[in-house]
Amino acid sequence: MEKNDFYLPPDVLSNLPDSVLDDILTRLSLRDAVRTSILSKKWRCNWCRLPQLTLDRRLWKTNEDLKSPTIGFTNIVYPLLALHTGPITKFTLDIPYLETCPNIDNLIHFLSRNGIQHVVLKPPNGIRYKLPSSFFTCLRLRHLTLQRCLIRPPPVFTGFDGLISLELSDVMISSEFLGSLISHAPLLEHLVLNHSNNSNTIDISAPKLRSFVFTGNIHFIHLENVPLLSHVSYKPIAFSVEAEHDLANIFESIPSLENLCWNHYHVHDVDTGPAEVIPTRLPSALNCLKRLYISWITLGEFLEFSFALCLTRSSSNLEEIVIKVYVDPDEEYFEPVPRDAVDEIPASFSDMTFNHLRTVKIYGVAGTEAEMQLIMVLLAKSPALVRMVIKPGGMEDKKSLKVLAEITSFQRASSKAQVVYNVD
Repeated sequence: MEKNDFYLPPDVLSNLPDSVLDDILTRLSLRDAVRTSILSKKWRCNWCRLPQLTLDRRLWKTNEDLKSPTIGFTNIVYPLLALHTGPITKFTLDIPYLETCPNIDNLIHFLSRNGIQHVVLKPPNGIRYKLPSSFFTCLRLRHLTLQRCLIRPPPVFTGFDGLISLELSDVMISSEFLGSLISHAPLLEHLVLNHSNNSNTIDISAPKLRSFVFTGNIHFIHLENVPLLSHVSYKPIAFSVEAEHDLANIFESIPSLENLCWNHYHVHDVDTGPAEVIPTRLPSALNCLKRLYISWITLGEFLEFSFALCLTRSSSNLEEIVIKVYVDPDEEYFEPVPRDAVDEIPASFSDMTFNHLRTVKIYGVAGTEAEMQLIMVLLAKSPALVRMVIKPGGMEDKKSLKVLAEITSFQRASSKAQVVYNVD
């Protein structure tokens, strides 16, 4: 046998470009990335230059290991950081199931001196971590996600002017500072506020903001300068109206709104006031709105049904409507939809046509007269409609078949409209 028959090719993994090696390592957990050091001499220190570090449960086999004095958080993390070289651009801490929060102040200080641009902090559940002063010197931050944190900045702090995305959930922060933090981030494009405990108005001025997700009391949100905002998701914990302008205030400052998601889940069993104050249409039409998604709304409740109709009538350029109905099995409505309001539905749409509407999905249909009138109007007023999906909810088979027969008989403005009655 010739000597050349025993020739072995060079170590392909060791000869990969550094950029490829880094990409491989960033796809692994930090625990597995460190383990690659045994592959070869060249791999021994590859993990030490990782620009992205994630500290989560995968570093420890069990939650008890996290609490152990010998293999706990401090004993694992700080030696790793001592060996690390180069900048750290992204750092994630996600340890929700600890009883106490480890001291990470020194860790934050370390990051502040190593070019950190993306921070995700999720300390243990039920514990709020007070951000140290060194955190506010991370002036290269572009993406920030904080959960269960206490934010009290030093007086000299003016903001993160390079911030592109900001997500805050269950944090303690003053309304004044939150408004200041947002207004001092001129590049901010994405904002998430899970701010259910706030009881003061939050002024939001963000000229480049494009998406906004909010959970909390919607009446404490004041959008004053958001000309590019196109994607909005509201999860209100309370929804009450005392006058027509209350509803108008929620939408009048979003001229570029294209996608609206309204999740009504958290406002059930809340005294929502009289339905008469809901206008037929908003004072300023939502002319840019293309996709309307409403979930957990009770169409048997007069105010909630009026609200859904108001948004629909105010959005003549819609391309898609999705409504997920909450079906009350006891039908104990605060104010049921009265007969005269049901009879007025067709007339209230008489002056409009949905020329761009192609898809309608309504889930949880109970076969009420109000629901059937809405379905009939959408079929009759949508010449471009391609598909309508109806999924019944809370009905016996006999009634469900009757509803299907009635919907099938409705006039359709579009010859291509396909009605799918999904009983699965």
